[in-house]
Amino acid sequence: MTAPTPAVRERALSLRAEELPAYIYDLGALRAHMAEVRAALPERVELYYAAKANPEPEILAALRPYVDGYEVSSGGELAHVGKAVPDAPLAFGGPGKTPKEITQALEIGVRRFHVESVYELHMLAGLAADLAPERRIAVLARFNLPVDDGSLDGSSLAMGGRPTPFGLDPEQADEVVALLTDGTYPNLELVGVHAHLASGLEAPEQLAVSEAIVTWAAQLAWRHRVGLSEVTIGGGMAVDYAAPERRFDWPAYGAGLARLAAAHPALTLRIEPGRALTAYCGWYATEVLDVKHSHGEEFAVVRGGTHHLRTPATKGHDQPCTVLRSDEPWPHPWPRSAARGDRVTVTGQLCTPKDVLSRDVPAPGLRSGDRVVFGVAGAYAWNISHHDFLMHPHPEFHFLDSAGGVEGSAGGVDGAGEVALGAVEGVVSGTAEDVVVGRAERVHGRGERLLGMVEDG
Repeated sequence: MTAPTPAVRERALSLRAEELPAYIYDLGALRAHMAEVRAALPERVELYYAAKANPEPEILAALRPYVDGYEVSSGGELAHVGKAVPDAPLAFGGPGKTPKEITQALEIGVRRFHVESVYELHMLAGLAADLAPERRIAVLARFNLPVDDGSLDGSSLAMGGRPTPFGLDPEQADEVVALLTDGTYPNLELVGVHAHLASGLEAPEQLAVSEAIVTWAAQLAWRHRVGLSEVTIGGGMAVDYAAPERRFDWPAYGAGLARLAAAHPALTLRIEPGRALTAYCGWYATEVLDVKHSHGEEFAVVRGGTHHLRTPATKGHDQPCTVLRSDEPWPHPWPRSAARGDRVTVTGQLCTPKDVLSRDVPAPGLRSGDRVVFGVAGAYAWNISHHDFLMHPHPEFHFLDSAGGVEGSAGGVDGAGEVALGAVEGVVSGTAEDVVVGRAERVHGRGERLLGMVEDG
């Protein structure tokens, strides 16, 4: 969905100008989507959510009934996800793991490590021998596998099949298997292979890549006469921002995975999607501040910008959006600016020509005070943005349940405790303290900074 759901539309129109911009998430829509995804997947395929896509605690909690675990890629994510969804299985991936992060993961009992290099394998073994000598640590060796059938040609972002810093070179496979099976590191257990090769793939390409990964893993196991029980085939399911009505074909993908699982009955297959799970449940709502005419074109300048919603600048697309006309009387004594033509380019408040959210938007008669709601903003949006550039206020966050459950909101953090506390007026559920602490975790990854600001303010 691109247009806001009724609950999101109502919330976007009800917010006061000073409460914008705001991220608005429809948790009911997220649950409905997840139920469809889960129904499309066969039993022997596990679903881990890539927390990097959107680590909001409310999102993580809403996903919990539908996922088998969470994939995390830093010490910060380890702590954050562990707090948001306690006791959920975690898989620790990502290149450049530090000794401190691996120590942290071992101490909290992370179940699976995706090992990216021989050096990392040595480091994990040494730390595990000291910190968890009584445990056998499950290892999936991540490989950067070649794919020669053109399956990666249409990817929006490639992490494998070419020189990259991700994963082990296939030429190191024999060395890694030997280290994990010849008694060198008895506290480590090789349980499988991990490969995440690309993002932005449609179902047929995903299936071709998945089959290539599983076939390679099976051949590796046969060559070394070792038993592998798991193969993680990554995520990267396509989300098309240019044509958001086109969705990844989960039923076709699930049917293909069922055939693949049946051909390898000893293996558990695991996928790690992120963007394709949460992108469609989030919207970025804002207000038109001014409509300007420049050299034959018109620009709508809105509150906020790409420092809140970095996705269009990062991926080079026009963010899908919906214009909501405001029926409120114009509250100011000065004239209201309005578009003369039918189309505008929507830009933010930053002092750079790159602060463009969407071009050529149909918006005849668009006026100051109207609302613009950007869809497909539930993944790789706020969390990848440069929040503090120019020191504009942070957006508020609203979590709605269109199915009639709990909803709540959290104010932005503007650099002073009293502002953050004032921003939680009208919270539907939870105490002000609950919401403010949660907001600090979203922005800073920890609560201490905001709590200290509140105490000092």
